[in-house]
Amino acid sequence: MFSDMKIVTGSSNPELAKAICNHLGCQLTPTLATTFSDGELRIEIGDNVRGDDVFVVQPTCPPSINRNLIQLCLMLDALKRASAGRITAVMPYYGYARQDRKVSPRAPISAKMVADFISVAGADRVVTIDLHAGQIQGFFNCPVDNLFAVPVMLEKLRELQNEDIVIVSPDAGGVERARAYAKRLNAPLAIIDKRRDRPNQAQAMHVIGDVKDRVAIVVDDMIDTAGTLCAGAEVLLAFGARRIVACATHPVLSGPAIERINDATALSEVIVTDTIPLGDKLERCPKLKVITVAALLGKTIHNIHTGSSVSVLFV
Repeated sequence: MFSDMKIVTGSSNPELAKAICNHLGCQLTPTLATTFSDGELRIEIGDNVRGDDVFVVQPTCPPSINRNLIQLCLMLDALKRASAGRITAVMPYYGYARQDRKVSPRAPISAKMVADFISVAGADRVVTIDLHAGQIQGFFNCPVDNLFAVPVMLEKLRELQNEDIVIVSPDAGGVERARAYAKRLNAPLAIIDKRRDRPNQAQAMHVIGDVKDRVAIVVDDMIDTAGTLCAGAEVLLAFGARRIVACATHPVLSGPAIERINDATALSEVIVTDTIPLGDKLERCPKLKVITVAALLGKTIHNIHTGSSVSVLFV
């Protein structure tokens, strides 16, 4: 057994780390996370962690993905060299997950390379939420808990159950995720047939399933530039949907995403979680509704520390 449990965080999402600590009834372990004058990152753990069970909460998310990744690796290395008993990287959002295979000659498999970084830096376990591709778990040589945001989202979506709803997958690859929502909400399933010409650009073509006069709930793992989402909403509206609600775990919201969502009259609401901090985007986009994953991560951390089952959270 480990002598104590400690929560450490970097600068990518400290508010989520504090919310996790509030759920667990503990305090954040002080950490110095700053830079040298030349821009190099400087990390120093401010408390003794020898023999402790340490959880590092650090999503590798925008707006500084590379900085957050290196900061995570430096914290893991510092903890390893400080003789922590076990080090768990808690990455609510796993950056570079979309490049999980070679799609063209002479291209990297970035998701694997990042997994190697994290492993070599000192992670004994990884906790994440809704990996873009589930097979990324196999890139690690340590246990990986890929949690699902479905239980968190369902609390909000059940408010719509009194209406005639249909769960919509934005593409064929997301059918399994959409089916999980449809099963728990006892709702029918529809699929948007999408043609993607190049990265961050997609053209929605057709809807498989009946959405006419129903509230269409589009579920996805992330919203990046929102091009796919807004195009899909227009198609659903053209196929007779009464109202469109979007639901995604990771609000990347890069580039023109906020403007696109604001301009998309077909979209009435966009429900996301706080795996990625939104900053002023909440004020700029009134359609955004945020649900916290702090309790889900808090329960996971507690179960890992106490040796209890984590599988009970995979519902």
